[in-house]
Amino acid sequence: MQGSLDAFRLLVSGDQHVWEILGRSLVVSGVSVVLGSAIGMPIGILVGLRRFPGRRLAASLLNMGVGLPPVVVGLFVYLVLSRSGPLGFMDLLFTPSAMIIAQTILAAPVTGALTFSAVAGADPAARMTAYSLGATDRQATLALLGEARFAMGAAVISGFGAVISEVGAVMIVGGNIAGYTRVMTTAIVLETGRGDFALAIALGIVLLLTSLAVNLGLSFLQMGREHAR
Repeated sequence: MQGSLDAFRLLVSGDQHVWEILGRSLVVSGVSVVLGSAIGMPIGILVGLRRFPGRRLAASLLNMGVGLPPVVVGLFVYLVLSRSGPLGFMDLLFTPSAMIIAQTILAAPVTGALTFSAVAGADPAARMTAYSLGATDRQATLALLGEARFAMGAAVISGFGAVISEVGAVMIVGGNIAGYTRVMTTAIVLETGRGDFALAIALGIVLLLTSLAVNLGLSFLQMGREHAR
């Protein structure tokens, strides 16, 4: 009970430590989702629109990527960025950049798989109608993507929700360094271990509110999709 009251005081008082961690979490996860979307969504669109040998395998790999274990991704990035690894000369390990790389790898399959589902499940009539009106292949494709725009937006939001709550990979490659690589999830783990439940609860509340905002965003997109129909 006392820990909850102290957590409330930290939030109401605008504790600098809490909001610094929140800001870093949003930046790292936000950049990761942008990069992950830039990689995953074009792949999802390509697999969803084109018919080619190995398409089913490509779709399966996208869906399998959604279930990538974060700790395994973290270990892989750690080995690549460590001093004995192929990219060790870049000195990125235990930096926000390493965390962004790990979370980008996690976000790309999520946005890619959901984009594939959105495009593959879009009403093909939009494309056929565009062709009947004399549209080019590019214009017809854009018409189909317009039909899937709400689901594609949901893919980006889902990707953000996946990485903002991730702890294993960022803990491994970021090192949980105070004032540098500590984000909400790793701080909650650390402060709980220390017995500082006030800070852990405060950060947990902020993380829950962030997750709630993500879910509300998904709900609004779903409502927009239904309204567009």
